[in-house]
Amino acid sequence: MGIKFIFLAIFLAETIFLLVNAEPVEDKQALLDFIHNISHSRPLNWDVNSSACNSWTGVTCNHDKSRVIAIRLPGFGFHGSIPSNTLSRLSALQILSLRSNRISGSFPSDFSNLGNLTLLYLQLNKFSGPLPLDFSVWMNLSVINLSNNGFNGSIPYSIANLTHLTTLNLANNSFSGKIPELNLPSLQLLDLSDNNLTGSVPRSLQRFPNSAFSGNNLSTESSPPPLPLVPSLPPLPPPEARQSKTPTKLSESAMLGIIIGGCALGFVVLAFLMIACYSKEKGENRVPTKPHKKEESVKKVVSRIEHGNGDDKLVFFEGSNLAFDLEDLLRASAEVLGKGTLGTTYKAALDDAMTVVVKRLKEVSVAKREFQQQMEVVGNIKHENIAALRAYYYSKDEKLIVYDYYSSGSLSAILHAKRGENQSPLDWETRLRIAIGAARGVAHIHTQNGGKLVHGNIKASNIFLNSQQYGCVSVLGLAPLTGSTTPPVMQTAGYRARK
Repeated sequence: MGIKFIFLAIFLAETIFLLVNAEPVEDKQALLDFIHNISHSRPLNWDVNSSACNSWTGVTCNHDKSRVIAIRLPGFGFHGSIPSNTLSRLSALQILSLRSNRISGSFPSDFSNLGNLTLLYLQLNKFSGPLPLDFSVWMNLSVINLSNNGFNGSIPYSIANLTHLTTLNLANNSFSGKIPELNLPSLQLLDLSDNNLTGSVPRSLQRFPNSAFSGNNLSTESSPPPLPLVPSLPPLPPPEARQSKTPTKLSESAMLGIIIGGCALGFVVLAFLMIACYSKEKGENRVPTKPHKKEESVKKVVSRIEHGNGDDKLVFFEGSNLAFDLEDLLRASAEVLGKGTLGTTYKAALDDAMTVVVKRLKEVSVAKREFQQQMEVVGNIKHENIAALRAYYYSKDEKLIVYDYYSSGSLSAILHAKRGENQSPLDWETRLRIAIGAARGVAHIHTQNGGKLVHGNIKASNIFLNSQQYGCVSVLGLAPLTGSTTPPVMQTAGYRARK
């Protein structure tokens, strides 16, 4: 019995070790071959001795870290053609973004090995030549963005086979010939503008606005002429027949009915106008009680950000594998997640299907140097039960901080949200995991910065569930940034955990 227990313990220990230290060895080598055979102006922290899944910029792995599933490297200054037999070896790849570089050459023929691709972003490069004829090898594609390149030739008819396609952007290229019939009900965004396309717009694409086809040589005969709405009038009778007819007089009852009906109609119209004016006035004076959920760009919800001296930029912390810049963040669609004493929190969806959380701080009056020092203290805290601060932005008018997005939501949302048929209350085991995780996070915070750092605002809306469903504390170390003379323990409404 003892020997069996020892062997079982060894087996479990080895399994845990392999899970913790798992690395996609073949995919990692493929990426190293890629980066060593293409020129780039921005440095990458890809090293054979570091973890590709945990620390490599722009690399995302699956849950067990056995395969690379996403590559996001926008604006890294790549130039030259993509080395063959490198990225094409990432057969599990789902997202590929190499936008805003200077990559040239033709569309890589060995990309046909990437059969799991769902999102492809190659816009703003210098690709040239025709596209592959058979797009059926990428049946899972939902987004294709090849705009602002030098692709030419005809648009492949095989794109019509991509039944999951929602976005097709081929604008600002040199495509020619006719637009193929793309009977794709799932297609929501189409842009074929500024090419050399001829012919007419296929019937299946006539639901899209004219701007999707502008800048081409398309004919206006894109649809058959409309049927006449008014039938032709019969010929007039001869003058004799018209003169022989006597006008018919209306009876007194008919006249009375017309007068009463006209008065009633006028009363209805007047009442409608009064109601409309009252509703408009009431709507203008109404104060919304809930934050709106309408999506808009981050740039619309923050002040105008200038790039004068180049010092105002998005600052990432060491070890972050995120790959985007300030412009990417400003273009992202933003949705309000909540409003608190320290600012408003947004869910920002970037162009490359990456989602982050942006907190727009308010009433921050500390100097830039003090702000940066506090961010460095918080940003260098690494713990599985603490939401990592990924980046920050400081300017005179705006202070933004960027966190990971937790799809499970906050503890407050889980406890107080309306429960549907498929949602059930938190069981006791889940509640314990949340409490244990949050306690571990708070305990780790108390060991940082010489024991002087506290969270300062522990509450349900600042606790999130990580992938293991343990509690994960967020938004720490922000209270001192308010610059208020009020003691930090009196500034916020949450529980003030102290040593």
